[in-house]
Amino acid sequence: MAERSTAAVDVADNSDETSLTAQADQSTADGVAKNRERDTDSDEVQESTRPEGAGTTSPPELHSGHKLARRYRLEECVTRLDGFSSWRAVDEKLRRAVGVHILPAEHSRARSVLAAARSSALLGDPRFVQVLDAVEENDVVYVVHEWLPDATELTTLLASGPLEPYDAYQMVSQVSSAMAAAHREGLAHLRLNPNAVLRASTGQWRIRGLAVNAALRGASSDTPQRTDTEAIGALLYAALTQRWPYESDAYGLSGLPKDIGLIAPDQVRAGVHRGLSELSMRALVNDGATASRHESPCTTPEELVKAIGEMPRIRPPEPAFTAPPEYQRTTYQQGTYGRQTPRPGATQPVPTPPPPLQSRTGKALKWAVSALLIAALGLGSWQLADALMDQGGKNEDPGQTQTNDGNDKSPKKPISKPIAIKGAQDFDPLGNDGSENPDEIDRLYDNAPGTYWETSFYTSTDFGRLKSGVGVILDLGKVQDVGKVTVSFKGETSVELRAASGVATQPQSLDGYTKVAQGSGTTVALKPDESLKSRYLLVWLTKLPLTDDGNYRGRVVDVKVTS
Repeated sequence: MAERSTAAVDVADNSDETSLTAQADQSTADGVAKNRERDTDSDEVQESTRPEGAGTTSPPELHSGHKLARRYRLEECVTRLDGFSSWRAVDEKLRRAVGVHILPAEHSRARSVLAAARSSALLGDPRFVQVLDAVEENDVVYVVHEWLPDATELTTLLASGPLEPYDAYQMVSQVSSAMAAAHREGLAHLRLNPNAVLRASTGQWRIRGLAVNAALRGASSDTPQRTDTEAIGALLYAALTQRWPYESDAYGLSGLPKDIGLIAPDQVRAGVHRGLSELSMRALVNDGATASRHESPCTTPEELVKAIGEMPRIRPPEPAFTAPPEYQRTTYQQGTYGRQTPRPGATQPVPTPPPPLQSRTGKALKWAVSALLIAALGLGSWQLADALMDQGGKNEDPGQTQTNDGNDKSPKKPISKPIAIKGAQDFDPLGNDGSENPDEIDRLYDNAPGTYWETSFYTSTDFGRLKSGVGVILDLGKVQDVGKVTVSFKGETSVELRAASGVATQPQSLDGYTKVAQGSGTTVALKPDESLKSRYLLVWLTKLPLTDDGNYRGRVVDVKVTS
């Protein structure tokens, strides 16, 4: 099937562009940002040749403090290039930092940028830096996107050395799976480089500029999947070797020596993980390299994901254990402070014990203690005799068995019994589509320890700050006394038990359920503080654990309800 993409629907075609991974374009930035978020490869790219009529429209005259839509206040220009500019701004309505690309409405690529931004926004994948707005107004087109102040570019990470094998494995795994998902929706990046890949403080890898960066530069490709796959191979090569896998220097990295071709990473640097080295070569085989073991080349992100899945998983390094310092005995001993240290071998006099209490106060104290002992003995004897007499009165007839006369006011503790779950439903009232894997919901109560229901993936333990939680609704069939709900998870999870007390119909909003218990762990017993009668219970997950793939998911293995 023929492959052709312009990064998104209606993105402009510019067939003169050189290889986006082998070469980078040169741009100018004002350089005033100390921690700038570069969406357009500001330092390392070469000025590309443009066909006639590509448009050389000057960027709008903007300045710090200018507001767009009476909402986005421009703070700092981080890139100014080829008729457009990129800014760090503040969304005054939501009080958060954002990034903004701005270009004149008559710019030759204005329509393409708008189409690319809107296509990227529809993807909604949290592994990509999200497009928040794409607007044309007052002869200006601007695209607003997330600003991640706690994220670090791969360029910055590589400035201090190559990545550890586990970090490189996580990077290529997450980036490959994200790009495979994007290509399934018809979106390509085409400018995937170390400036476009970020690592958040949580360890999550994120990609910025999907479709938009290519549209801003007018980049296109007849084989978009191969272009992005080769770019991922170049990222992995750089992460393993701290070298750019081409002859030219780029992104602060030195290129390979001239006239030797593309050699495997484990031949460039000692100690490189063999499996990751071969994986990078299989992705870069599109540029003429040969895989060291003659495996087939990876020409799409989907094939790259499959190749990663066939590798043995690389485990995180064990935490370094620091031995405690050796115990050192000090010369200070209790009761000897200020005394002279005895000479070795000298016989020390044995201290004379203090004399017994002989004073008037001492004698009074002895008599008081004696009186207390006598009183205690007398009280204990009286209580023992009273208990024996009471027992004798109750057991006059030893042949009869004691029975409860019904006057005992202490209530009997009810016997706990299991309550069958008649049905369950995923509950995501705060999400976009209102559902969280409904096809797996029966795994909650199938009594199979190897199965579980899981949520969608998120970028942080608090659901990427998109919502307060998700959960499942349990239907007990009728209103019953609920004593305890035990929930088993994969990974430590925070959870609340909420109940719709005394209602016959299932509430559809979160406000219809009242919180009755909460806890966290891998197996959580949720016991209401007061007696509870309910038919519908809501198991509401509030914090998610980190999974092996670098995402955050809630995974519920089993739910048990008892009276």
